[in-house]
Amino acid sequence: MSDQVVTRFAPSPTGFLHIGGARTALFNWLYARGRGGKFLLRIEDTDRERSTPEATAAILQGMEWLGLDHDGDVISQFDGAARHAEVAHQLLAEGKAYKCFSTQDEITAFREQARAEGKSTLFRSPWRDADEPSHPDAPFAIRIKAPQDGTTVIRDQVQGDVTIRNDQLDDMILLRSDGTPVYMLAVVVDDHDMGVTHVIRGDDHLNNAARQMMIYEAMGWDIPVWAHIPLIHGPDGKKLSKRHGALGAQEYQAMGYPAAGMRNYLARLGWSHGDDEFFTDAQAKEWFDLDGIGKSPARFDLKKLENLCGQHIAIADDAALRQEIEAYLAAAKLPDLTETQSGDLERAMYCLKDRARMFPELLEKAHFVLTSRPIEPDEKAAKALASVSDGILNELTPHVQNASWTRDELEQTLNSFAEAKEVKFGKLAGPLRAVLAGRAVTPSVFDMMLVLGKEETLARLSDAAT
Repeated sequence: MSDQVVTRFAPSPTGFLHIGGARTALFNWLYARGRGGKFLLRIEDTDRERSTPEATAAILQGMEWLGLDHDGDVISQFDGAARHAEVAHQLLAEGKAYKCFSTQDEITAFREQARAEGKSTLFRSPWRDADEPSHPDAPFAIRIKAPQDGTTVIRDQVQGDVTIRNDQLDDMILLRSDGTPVYMLAVVVDDHDMGVTHVIRGDDHLNNAARQMMIYEAMGWDIPVWAHIPLIHGPDGKKLSKRHGALGAQEYQAMGYPAAGMRNYLARLGWSHGDDEFFTDAQAKEWFDLDGIGKSPARFDLKKLENLCGQHIAIADDAALRQEIEAYLAAAKLPDLTETQSGDLERAMYCLKDRARMFPELLEKAHFVLTSRPIEPDEKAAKALASVSDGILNELTPHVQNASWTRDELEQTLNSFAEAKEVKFGKLAGPLRAVLAGRAVTPSVFDMMLVLGKEETLARLSDAAT
């Protein structure tokens, strides 16, 4: 086996990138990236009826949003069908597989009789040891010769050693009678040919590992390191499904969650590093290991996700955050920002990032810099504005006009004015928020004035005072 770590994510393109699939991709990405290895992407599109180009595009877009870059080209499993069939024929030629002429009707009849007699319904083909001269001129499947006694041990890095009795394994079909390879064969051949060293996937594939090991051993190939991770459950402890809310990665982007927060949350969902909850990508790559993955299903918790997202927004680079917000607006099918709005948003970012857990919340705080005169106050802001007279705003304007435009001086000017009027500054702040933003919840009055600049601030004061 190669010294370089090679992991892969292999989704089926039958729908969006499920949040559970996104976590599987993330675990594979972190494991490879933290060890200077390769992270490969394979689309398992052998089910031609259910696979769609739209689903493949949705998976790729979800990966791109999450920042999970892969090495090399995207591999199509369907394109490897000839190679998969070649391996089946090689095993046939080596006597490790055989031609099975049993029809579907015969297999069904066998199972019904076994069920009626209370016996195992595991199909045992009468063709396993049949001589070539006895073979009919009829379509046949190629089945692998499964071991019939002893045990198979899956040495799993998450689940521990899992032992399966070989008499519970059937002679799995490798190639159907129409010549098409089965999924189980395709997965093994692809993983081998791609040089995959570590298979990190959902524990719903755990039983598949024993059957896939038959192919590895028959071909004399190195068996990869197995790591079968528990599924994600909803808050009610049941398997995560549509009833729990959004399931697709892109749905979370369109709702306004930052990708860094989602990466942090998904990494923490079922894996732990001490008591660390909040961490950067660099820390996750350094810390992530298979022995930190728990055996029990993790529970998806939107409050924890939002809390982590808020922390990531607070430390994000302003320009990168603006770009991600613009991508969010596109994903949510909301109007794009103008060039001016985009620049103003980035300038204002320093006073918007704190305590915003999602992008809609941040954009609401940014309303003051994204809107234009005349400012239309909402209901709460209008009430605050009604609590002061136009005269006070008229009197305030020359004081603001004469102030040098620094935070310290603006604070001093406004506080001195409030004292002179014998009111607390808080009484003045509400109306000023209404004048400058048309909203009751905004960044501080001083921050808004600094971002808007002297000319725009005075124009908005003037509008309100007339």
